[in-house]
Amino acid sequence: MDPILKEIYQSILDGQQAETGEKVVTALANGISPKTILDEGMIAAMTEVGRLFEAGEYYVPEMLISARAMQAGLNLLKPSLKEADVQPAGRVAIGTIKGDLHDIGKNLVAVMLEGAGFDILDLGTDVPFEKFVAAADKVDVIALSALLTTTMPGMKNVITSLQSAGKRDKVKVIIGGAPVTQAYADSIGADGYASDASRAVAVTLSLLPDHSK
Repeated sequence: MDPILKEIYQSILDGQQAETGEKVVTALANGISPKTILDEGMIAAMTEVGRLFEAGEYYVPEMLISARAMQAGLNLLKPSLKEADVQPAGRVAIGTIKGDLHDIGKNLVAVMLEGAGFDILDLGTDVPFEKFVAAADKVDVIALSALLTTTMPGMKNVITSLQSAGKRDKVKVIIGGAPVTQAYADSIGADGYASDASRAVAVTLSLLPDHSK
């Protein structure tokens, strides 16, 4: 691996936002392709962050810090990715269900998915069911978050609304949040469940044809 890619990788692991941005600019100036920077420097780093989290070596604060560093670099890399016509791993619409204003978990999942190469359509919090249904035309996956047991039924409403609109077979639906379980995901017909941001990436990848093997 090129030394500058190693430095991008390490700066993301260390959560160094300014340094990550500087190294991305340097890598581009050195003629390294945007896709190589994304794949070998940034996605590889966020994959390692996810592994460290699952191993109990990183916790949510460390994940957030690394994710912010990755995002700082990605913001500088995006124009070059677009110019080079680098396609995303997939497109995901994410939002917290109607009636729920919590967003820390949703934001972490969004940035981890972006770090894995996905295009993210962040619908925000307290999202009406119709907004998720409308987003189904633009994305491959819809990710629903809830932190309150009282708003969890809204997840089922989104899936029912997608069915009523004839869009359920066009999009995968994954759910998560503190009170959410695999059993609940199964009961409402969701395609996937993730207990944390790291697993959300793995579940999302597994649901897309190009990554499911």
